[in-house]
Amino acid sequence: MSYTHPSRDEIKAILQQSNTIAVVGLSDDPDKTSHMVSAAMQKKGYRIIPVNPNASTILGETSYPSLKDVPVPIDIVNVFRRPEHTPPIAQEAVEIGAKTLWLQLGILNEEAGSIAQAGGLNIIMDRCIKVEDSILLPHGKE
Repeated sequence: MSYTHPSRDEIKAILQQSNTIAVVGLSDDPDKTSHMVSAAMQKKGYRIIPVNPNASTILGETSYPSLKDVPVPIDIVNVFRRPEHTPPIAQEAVEIGAKTLWLQLGILNEEAGSIAQAGGLNIIMDRCIKVEDSILLPHGKE
């Protein structure tokens, strides 16, 4: 797989059609980027589901040890983990029937992308979901 970013229109459509975002690697530390980005997305109206085995609650939501433990359907799996940790996350995203695998800014992994693509997921890598949402949907999910 040779990864190319989806078009802005494709990213906008993904965001408009999504409500629930599972955030793998969401920190309970408010000074961490994952926490700040997720808090901003939560304020925009997305439901944030923390996936962090070392926390019980983050941003007022129950935290789960893995994607497979999340009891609700997931639209976007947003990943804040180092690139080498993303292929198993991609596999789990496929197994739970997520719609999109989103690797945050600075995270790119061709193997994870191939797994997600083969499983029928949209794939976005090396982009910040908060930045994309702010640019493409500045007034919410119209």
